[in-house]
Amino acid sequence: MHQLAGYNTVQAGSGTGTNSMYIIAAVVGGVRSPGARGSAIGSAIGALIYGMTVQASCTAGWDPKLVPILPGLMLLLAVLLNLTPSA
Repeated sequence: MHQLAGYNTVQAGSGTGTNSMYIIAAVVGGVRSPGARGSAIGSAIGALIYGMTVQASCTAGWDPKLVPILPGLMLLLAVLLNLTPSA
């Protein structure tokens, strides 16, 4: 939808392979994997956190080979934090 609004056209294959990005954004936003509980606002906040972190790592001049590791670390940390029992 973003490409359609910006360029008035979309290629059929665009967006392929971005499933992990959406999962990371949802989990960082607080969606719990065992109970599938969460909110759309939390997922949107997770997407903002994910996007800002990836952009900041590129802007900070980190080694480009290490930047793909960052989303995996974010997912691991979010899952570990979500495993704590809630009341």
